[in-house]
Amino acid sequence: MQHTVSRPIELSGVGLHSGAETVLRILPAETGVGLVFRRVDVTDRDNMVPARWNAVVDTRLCTVVANKAGVSVGTIEHLMAALSACGVDNAVLELDAPEVPIMDGSAAPFVDAIQEAGLKTQTAPRRAIKILREVSVVDGDKIVTLKPGIGSRFQAGIDFSHPSIGQQSFAIELFSGDFESKISDARTFGFAHEAKALRAMGLALGGSMDNAIVLDEKTIMNPEGLRHHDEFARHKVLDAVGDIYIAGGPMIGHYEALKPGHNMNNRILHQLFSDAGNWEWVDLYMDASDMPAGQVSADPVVVQGAALQKSAVVAA
Repeated sequence: MQHTVSRPIELSGVGLHSGAETVLRILPAETGVGLVFRRVDVTDRDNMVPARWNAVVDTRLCTVVANKAGVSVGTIEHLMAALSACGVDNAVLELDAPEVPIMDGSAAPFVDAIQEAGLKTQTAPRRAIKILREVSVVDGDKIVTLKPGIGSRFQAGIDFSHPSIGQQSFAIELFSGDFESKISDARTFGFAHEAKALRAMGLALGGSMDNAIVLDEKTIMNPEGLRHHDEFARHKVLDAVGDIYIAGGPMIGHYEALKPGHNMNNRILHQLFSDAGNWEWVDLYMDASDMPAGQVSADPVVVQGAALQKSAVVAA
């Protein structure tokens, strides 16, 4: 069944690019609302911004969505990943700035807050996007593919010349609860020489070793080091989970990528939805007991062992 948060959740932190203190409130929403941002600092025009693939307007440094009035919200991917992993289908995401707070550079603070609040079970079936035909986007040595498959599997490989990164690959099965234990705390990363250039352009003003892994030419500059030996690849998977969730629901199928990024992730959704034969909506249930009596869906998907998504759920 669909879920929303059981009560309002509030988090605050700096915006990665603006450097400004930002307050995020995750509010309960009715069935069918989906995930939508509300910019409370905007009062002279439409301030509701859908978190959807076809509202993406920029993917250069993060994923940015905007409405037709030009009101935008940036750096949404870590929050979207947490909402996906926790099984939140409907929520109003209230912000007082044009950017989601970066927190510690991972999705863990969002996951922790959502789990502490708990979920409210709603009356309508959860809808998932089932991949029917393989689709790919290729850009030089970068490739992202969505293909039919059991469950919701995400795999990403990276290849950096930096000695602290090199070649890495990581994969998770989202419905098994892997997200919280394996990638939720994986942080974003960047290079010190690039940060200087970005700040000169008025970007990355909130970036620091408190919310990112920072690398110089040879080493990791953070005194505490890494949370995982392959934290870089894990974070790429985290980003992919968030970027794909703005398709409009959880995915049934497999995401496979080499050198992915926000642009490639959005392009694969455009490719997927370019042909109605590539996908279909199906009802998604966490186990057989979640399926209502008299269920009539022609092709329901029943997922076993969804530990994270079933945690802290309260009945409506």
